[in-house]
This record gives sequence, structure tokens and C-alpha cells, in this order.
Amino acid sequence: MLYFEYRGIRAGKYVEDSIEALNKEEAADKLKQQKIIITRLIKSKKKIAEAKKKEAISFTFGSGVKTKEVLLFTKQLATMIRAGLRPAESLKLLEEQVHDKNMKKIITAVIKDLTQGIDLSKCFEKHPKVFDTIYINLVKAGEASGKSDAFLDKIVIALEKREKIKSKIKGALTYPIILFTVAIGVTAIMLIKVIPKFATMFVKFGAELPVPTKVVLSISEFVRSPTKGGVALVLIILFVFIFRYLINNKYAVKKRWHQFIFKIPIFGLLIKKSIIARIALVLGNLRGAGVEIVETLDIAKSVTTNVVIIEAIENVKKGVFSGESMGEYIKKEKIFPPTFHQLVSVGEQTGNLDEMLNSLARYYEEEFDDSVANLATMIEPIMIAFMGTLIGGLLISMYLPIIKMSDVIK
Repeated sequence: MLYFEYRGIRAGKYVEDSIEALNKEEAADKLKQQKIIITRLIKSKKKIAEAKKKEAISFTFGSGVKTKEVLLFTKQLATMIRAGLRPAESLKLLEEQVHDKNMKKIITAVIKDLTQGIDLSKCFEKHPKVFDTIYINLVKAGEASGKSDAFLDKIVIALEKREKIKSKIKGALTYPIILFTVAIGVTAIMLIKVIPKFATMFVKFGAELPVPTKVVLSISEFVRSPTKGGVALVLIILFVFIFRYLINNKYAVKKRWHQFIFKIPIFGLLIKKSIIARIALVLGNLRGAGVEIVETLDIAKSVTTNVVIIEAIENVKKGVFSGESMGEYIKKEKIFPPTFHQLVSVGEQTGNLDEMLNSLARYYEEEFDDSVANLATMIEPIMIAFMGTLIGGLLISMYLPIIKMSDVIK
């Protein structure tokens, strides 16, 4: 996200402030939605620097907290508030029980702010690396409705589902990644240590080598050469750094990369389903909490860092702000599957949008679970075949000349 400084006129009065947005166009749209006539809009270098500094502070102070710690903390806080304890009392008890040092520091800071009369949601807002926008808004809804425990339970469910998605992806990919790493490691050792010995032996024989053997020997020589393999390695590392820089600093490059991610066979669809499931859950929870639909959509953008999805949600938000149906605008955004816009439209027509969004979240979670199960079933034999072909191919290419020479001797 970027920051923009603006000057303008709203309701006949001069206004001057800053706003956060993906780009200048989105910043202008946000200001128009606030009925501000813009007279000046520029990128704020000062605000961006402050944000980076804040992130750095937050990183050293709070980003070391795992989601599991936040989940446990939220569960215990909900239980204590449900039992009749006030937030400050609950937090003091939790401060004594928590073992994680970073989490303990945050709880101490929250208690200090609470004693100064600051709302709990505002206290959490000071630690964005631990308590995200969705977390804070659900806490706000709990404060407004007097049902903090119920909304903390909603946060627990959302965090549990997020952890479930992470753990399923991790579980599905762990074994294939191990196989791939072993295959690459064994191949590297063979190319650097084993194949050169074969090369020396073949030179002594002085026989004509088969084409596969020549290819493998050339690859081995290239990898071992500082002027060839070394330079290639440096170029690869340099390319990775440049690519990361472009993704982080050039919006057009980032957008194309994020579009490409969704087009990756199997994995792209899996990633999309997990994001859509989380978006539906967040929208359902916030709508159920009474948050306005435009604000709900704005908050839902924080579910993902994928700018393709963020842009799509922003377009839907603009449509809803102008008075159009959310379902119709979701239909226009091709990134969302037909089921999504169809069920949202039904929810709008029946007046049960929050329930329908929660149903959508459950539906896409089940779809995601099925996809992960299929992925695990499909990818393991593929990786075994890849490993066998790679290592087996190297061995066969090295033994072909020996077999050929043994036939000549016979």
C-alpha cells in the first residue's frame, strides 16, 4: 500500500490529510466517495517512511508472535469475559499465564493503554502485526453490541480456519518438497563428485561416447567450472533479487505476477479457493456484526496481498457505493467463480446475505479440502517419477559406454 497527501474541499470547508491506497487512481476514488473535491493529490514520502518505520518497530516487538499464540490468547480472553471478568482483569490474568515473551510484552502494553481509558479495539490497533484489521473490527463490533465474548469466538473460528488452511497446504507439500530437495541434492553430488571420475575413466578408454553420456559430461563440466557454472549461479541469484525488487516496487510487474500465480496448474486454483473461502468468511462475520457493506468490502481486501483480488474487491466496493447490487458487480469480476456471485445475489434478494456468505465460506473450505486431498494423491507419484527419471537417467548415461565396451569385448 502507498500513502498520498491530499488537499480539497468538503461541504464548503478546506480539508488536508493523507490517505492509504494501492495507487493514485484508487486514492482519488476513495476521496470522491468521501465527497471531497480534490485540489492536490501527491504521493507522501514522509508517510511511507513512517509506515516502514512502524513496520520495523512492530517487527521487533510483535511479529515474532505465532498465529497459534494469538488463537490461544483470544480463546482464553473470550472465556474470561464470558465468565463476567472485565477486559483489564482478564488481560492481567493472561499476562501471568502466557509464556511467549513477545505476546507477554503486547499484553502488558494493552493493559497499560486500557488503564488510560482507551478502548480495547484501539489498544489492539497499535499492534497491527499481531491483530489485523479483521480482528480489530470484530472486537469493535463486540464493544458496540456488548457481546465481546461472542465476537471473540468469531475471531477464534476465523483464526482456526486460517491455521487449518495453512496446515493442510503444508501437509500436502512437505513430502513432495523433501523428494524434490533430495533429487536435486543427489543430482548435484553426482554432477560434481561422481561423474568426473567416470569422465577420467572414459578418457583412458578413448572410445566414442554415446550422445546421452556426452550431454551429461558437458553439464557436469559446466556446473564445476567457476567461469561457467559460477557465473550462471551469480546471474540466477541476481535475477531473483531483481525480480523481487520489481514485484515489491513496480505495481504492473506485481499484478502480472499475481495473475500468473492463478494460472499455475493445480496450485493456482488451490490458492484462489483458499483466498475466496477467507473473503467469504470475513464478509459474513463483518456483515453479521452490523458493519456497513462498503466498509466490509474495504476490510476484506486485507485478507490477501494478491493485487488481482484486491482490485476486484475494490471494483465491487465502488459499484456497491454507487447503489448497485454486490452480486452483479461480483459477476463482472471474472476472478470470482459463478457460484460466488450467484449465492451472493440470492443472499441479497432474500435478505440473508451474512448467512449466505458464511455458507459460501463453508462451501469453498470443502472445495479447498478436496483439492488438497487430490493434490497430495496426484503430486506424490509425479515427484517419485521425476526423482527416478532424473537420477536413473544420469546413472544410465554413465553406464551406457561401459555396456557398449563390454559388448565390443565379447
